[in-house]
Amino acid sequence: MHTTSSPQVQALFDQIAPMYDQLNAWLSLGQHRVWKQMTVRWANPKRGGVNVDLCCGSGDLTLLMARTLRGQAQTLGIDFSHQQLAIAQQRSSLLPWADAIQWIESDVLTLPLADSSVDAVTMGYGLRNVANIPQALQEIYRILKPQSRAAILDFNRSESPELRRFQQWYLQQIVVPVASWFQLKEEYAYLETSIARFPTGAEQVELAIAAGFESVCYYPIALGMMGVLVMTKPH
Repeated sequence: MHTTSSPQVQALFDQIAPMYDQLNAWLSLGQHRVWKQMTVRWANPKRGGVNVDLCCGSGDLTLLMARTLRGQAQTLGIDFSHQQLAIAQQRSSLLPWADAIQWIESDVLTLPLADSSVDAVTMGYGLRNVANIPQALQEIYRILKPQSRAAILDFNRSESPELRRFQQWYLQQIVVPVASWFQLKEEYAYLETSIARFPTGAEQVELAIAAGFESVCYYPIALGMMGVLVMTKPH
């Protein structure tokens, strides 16, 4: 039996959709674009292949991947938020090289893609929000072709007490007040709760190995407040 993502989380992302990109830019001091570029490079998308960005939101990673490939591959942006996808589609309609992007409304736990049909997978800030992380990793494993890679960017729940205190301060004193300016205090207050229950980098590596991946690495970035999980499907 499949476990679908929470309707409450879906409603939250529909709610924040209009301000999502602007808030991300403010809250990361513009650095989120660098982290996303790193994620795309680690995923190693293929020209002539099918490359997928899961939990694509308003399309940042999807557009980065499509721009890298310059229309020489099929790029799929998949998300369960109808409002986020509407913004992503509008953004891509203004870019001549984004014609090869297909936007799909779907839960990451029940992807409408065939087994071993995808050449690369990216995900930005999505794994933390799925209802069942092991099942999401198994679904990524299912759709990837052998020897293909997935790269997952998200907040890092560090094992360092000092870093955890700093991250908590940053969320409470910077993120929530800035979100309050946009009338989104409650929506962004959810971040602290979601990070607190998110597996650490080491735990994510264990979950990826349990799902069948090999050459699994976790790279802390942004002073350890963020991280990228990179994993390869074996032969």
